[in-house]
Amino acid sequence: MKLSRIALAGGVAASTVLLIAGPAAAHVSVQPVGEAAKGGYATLNFKVPNERDQASTVKLEVNFPADHPLSSVTPQAVPGWEIKIDKSKLDKPLEVHGKKITEAVSKVTWTADDSEIAPGYFQQFPVSVGALPEDADQLVFKAIQTYDNKEVVRWIEEPTEGGEEPDSPAPVLKLSAASDDHHGGGAADDAKEGDDHKAADTAASTKETHAAASSSSSDTTARTLGIIGIVIGVAGVAFGVLAGRRRSA
Repeated sequence: MKLSRIALAGGVAASTVLLIAGPAAAHVSVQPVGEAAKGGYATLNFKVPNERDQASTVKLEVNFPADHPLSSVTPQAVPGWEIKIDKSKLDKPLEVHGKKITEAVSKVTWTADDSEIAPGYFQQFPVSVGALPEDADQLVFKAIQTYDNKEVVRWIEEPTEGGEEPDSPAPVLKLSAASDDHHGGGAADDAKEGDDHKAADTAASTKETHAAASSSSSDTTARTLGIIGIVIGVAGVAFGVLAGRRRSA
């Protein structure tokens, strides 16, 4: 009986810890689809859980890092949400594919139109970004979450290495080592190029086969016509000889 009470007390204590830790762990975060390599492009998902029991999330603002501006930021449409993109002038223009970029996206805002994030649910907001910086190990995206009861939660505290997680941590994107293929399509491009070469070789082989067949057919036709001409000529000579003999008789 005593053992059962101890086990029950332990279970209640564990549940209490989970309940306390649960809300603290549920915050706005960012994760790449696949990997986010330095110098490359990536698709990011901003995950927004609803932490309130009596209110729904109706707005998300994500601020992009000013110290590492991104030349390309393209959000994916999310049904039921309007998207607003703010840009700002760059102090130092970026050089991208031989072109100078003088402004970059500073903030993306999603506002609920005929949708919302209800209690107990979460929503993901995808964004394609690039090129990721080559001189940084992570990017910090400060986010602001607004509920329909006008409550505003600011996820803007930057975590410190080796320190405890802040109460309202900002979403942090970890960057992986640079890859040879910054666009992530090298293998596919190589495969496509190989397929193109195979297709060209096949077409050339087919053309040569058709040409050989055509040449062979032409040779056969010429030989047949030549034989027919010889036969007609012999027949004509024989007919002439017979006709001469008849006249002599």
